[in-house]
Amino acid sequence: MQELQSISQSEAEQEQKENLYLATVLANPWIKDEPTTKQELFLKTEAREALFGGAAGGGKSYCLTMAALQYVDVPYYNALLVRRTYGHLSQPGALMDIMRQWLEGSGRGVHWDRVENLITFPSGAQLKFGYLRNEADKDQYQGANFHFIGVDELTQFDEDQYLWLMSRNRAPISESDIPLRMWSASNPGRRGHYWVKQRFLIEGELKGRTFVRSLLQDNPHLDYEEYKKTLENLDPVTRQQLLDGNWDVVAGGGFFQRQWFKILDQMPQSTLKVRFWDLAATPKTETNDPDWTAGALVSMNDGSYCVENIVRTQQTAQNVEQLIRQTADIDGPDVAVIIEQEPGASGLQVLDYYRRHVLPDRNLRAFRPTGPKESRIAIVSSHVESGNLMLLRGNWISDLLDEAELFPDGHDDQLDSIAGAVAMLQQAGGRTRVRWFGGANARR
Repeated sequence: MQELQSISQSEAEQEQKENLYLATVLANPWIKDEPTTKQELFLKTEAREALFGGAAGGGKSYCLTMAALQYVDVPYYNALLVRRTYGHLSQPGALMDIMRQWLEGSGRGVHWDRVENLITFPSGAQLKFGYLRNEADKDQYQGANFHFIGVDELTQFDEDQYLWLMSRNRAPISESDIPLRMWSASNPGRRGHYWVKQRFLIEGELKGRTFVRSLLQDNPHLDYEEYKKTLENLDPVTRQQLLDGNWDVVAGGGFFQRQWFKILDQMPQSTLKVRFWDLAATPKTETNDPDWTAGALVSMNDGSYCVENIVRTQQTAQNVEQLIRQTADIDGPDVAVIIEQEPGASGLQVLDYYRRHVLPDRNLRAFRPTGPKESRIAIVSSHVESGNLMLLRGNWISDLLDEAELFPDGHDDQLDSIAGAVAMLQQAGGRTRVRWFGGANARR
């Protein structure tokens, strides 16, 4: 009898799910495309967190757009569709372009505010397009509540950005008839590959998170053979990620393996400590990807090293100066500040400027690197592999591990700052009196 009741209840729940899908998707006048089989599977999930995607061409952006439109007939419904930059939002085939195609000429009282990138539907429901590249971009979402947040190309984001956005995925109890959904879409690869894989593919089922894998051949709206030929021109790693949706392959340079890094929950007692800065001063824009200014705080105790944190930015020279000053104040006067000195007179001028105008009250020193950069970072690699260089747990670690595993490809600013700090600490460690190292912790 109980078994029959259970079957009956299951059938009722399935019927309710089908009716909801029919009402919010198939009968939705704003959704112009018929969902593919994989999109339908995703749109029927009841999970708070869900990830759609894998290979390129699987219909990720269209699927997120459908999801965002599901409840626009409810007056108090609020939705947010997010990319990392505004340029990603507005380019052909992206979220705003899809929505424009579906709503253009509808003549049904839809208002699109082009300044705020906000669509208001006849019911009063609103859908906003947003971006989140840095800390300043968070200001536009302060105090906001969204029933639905759709993040496109999730692996372009850091995990702390995703978690911060999730704090905006909330609503009053009186609006509990609309489910809270934090849904994303992405291919494998890029900066957030590892944390996205961990969150959705490895621990997803255990944590109640849904992952729907969609491949190019699952999308009947694209010419599979032609698109496949295009993707076959890519390098082997990127081709496997975008054509096969392979989350187990990543590009790597062989200097570091992710599992070599030992992560500590508590900082070990240190004898010496320095903050080493690798300077850059070109601001990030939508069309460039300049070097980072990176400052690694590294301590040493009995020949072992611990990277306590890394601060980095892609900003102008003035903003870099402010960051270095602020970081020195946080670190305190016992931490020596080291700046990598570029060759020639310009390097001396930069050091003199910082000594006079930025850090006049700090123990500031220069470091002139010798030999190829790969050789200096290879020393760091050796320490990491042997367990002699550890990391203190923090939200900066993911970016470092991504950079390390890709080295010598991609950026190397964080590794360079660690290598410089280790070199300076090695010089100081063998002395009976560390003349350059000031503060109360200086050895006598």
